[in-house]
Amino acid sequence: MALFHVRMDVNIPRDLDPEVRAETIAKEKAYSQELQRAGKWPEIWRIVGKYSNISIFDVDSADELHEILFNLPLFPYMDIEVMALTKHGSDVKD
Repeated sequence: MALFHVRMDVNIPRDLDPEVRAETIAKEKAYSQELQRAGKWPEIWRIVGKYSNISIFDVDSADELHEILFNLPLFPYMDIEVMALTKHGSDVKD
């Protein structure tokens, strides 16, 4: 198990065909919900006032995360920042 904090900022071009835009967003939603149900994407949070999110991914490796992100339908329109996470020594859990 490897946990990653991922910030995704979406920048869809304003001149993108509205039909292509709607289709891409629908595919993105279906893909992300499939990953959420599979436990790979356990947390997703909207950043208020932006077309952005903060997500937590629980995957086997950085390579798996890369594959997941690269296959996001909105990937061509995203700026993505990834931070690997590890347990903190002061965490009272476990």
